[in-house]
Amino acid sequence: MRYVVSFQMLDDDSQDPRKSLLGANKSTRSAGTVSTVRYCIITPSRDEERFIVGTIESVLNQTIRPVEWIIVDDGSTDGTGAIIDRYANEYSWIRTLHRKNRGHRSVGGGVEAFLDAYSLLQSSDWRYLVNLDGDLTFASDYFERCFDHFRSMPRLGIGGGTIYDKVGDGLRLEQSPAFHVRGATKIYRRECWEELGGLWCDLAWDTIDELQANQLGWTTQTFSDLGLVHQRAAGSVWGPWGSAVNEGEADYIVGYHPLFFSLKCARHVFNAPYVVRSVGIAYGYLRAMVCRRSKMQNPALKAYLRRQQLRRIAGLSSIWK
Repeated sequence: MRYVVSFQMLDDDSQDPRKSLLGANKSTRSAGTVSTVRYCIITPSRDEERFIVGTIESVLNQTIRPVEWIIVDDGSTDGTGAIIDRYANEYSWIRTLHRKNRGHRSVGGGVEAFLDAYSLLQSSDWRYLVNLDGDLTFASDYFERCFDHFRSMPRLGIGGGTIYDKVGDGLRLEQSPAFHVRGATKIYRRECWEELGGLWCDLAWDTIDELQANQLGWTTQTFSDLGLVHQRAAGSVWGPWGSAVNEGEADYIVGYHPLFFSLKCARHVFNAPYVVRSVGIAYGYLRAMVCRRSKMQNPALKAYLRRQQLRRIAGLSSIWK
């Protein structure tokens, strides 16, 4: 689930999502009946000086612009704050929030910054709320097409595009279960967001929200036909070992079934960086257990997750489909 990710390199032009999905910020679509879609974006960012302009320009080029966008400088030590302030001075619907430097990057993927900004939203009639990382680029009709998906699926509560990491001159596909929407590009339908009642402020937040949504009868889905380019490979700020350890801690926080977790560790022996990844996941889980790491206190949700995991193992219908 969270960070259960493997990778596939896309080298030939026929598979390159920059050609088939991203469209180089060109769109042949008309906003049409969805032109009145009202949505807000919140972008937590820390030390994104190299990438934030690409993200901002991608949003500025959208066929449907947000009614409000708060970009959070989450204690950056580079020029991120100055860049976002410059854009906020130029566009009235862009605002900034500057948070104090805590001295390190949040392991929770900026969820605290996201929630701080959410409390400052001025728009009251939005239909969708977007959590968008500050190192993504995407086509000009990305959000328009996302809202098409939401419109066609009334019980879709959380959705978002497929992420491709930029690696050298190529792109690397992040593969994960279809129900898992990466935290870097989550779109919440308002009714679902309000039923969730907030987010878990720690590792695993982007798994817990999906579990809650599915438990409440909503569906969650990554859109395979819509791509975004992650200008920095997933987890690169933590390194292969640190990312694996974080993943193991997240699994402990959520309450993975021991059998499912064991099988997961065994499976990752064959995923780069091979044995190191499996050992790191197991270490993170055991360290969290020994240190009595704070974990999700929702017995019903934990039971739901474990039922789904056992059904997955047995080949039965589950959130994995």
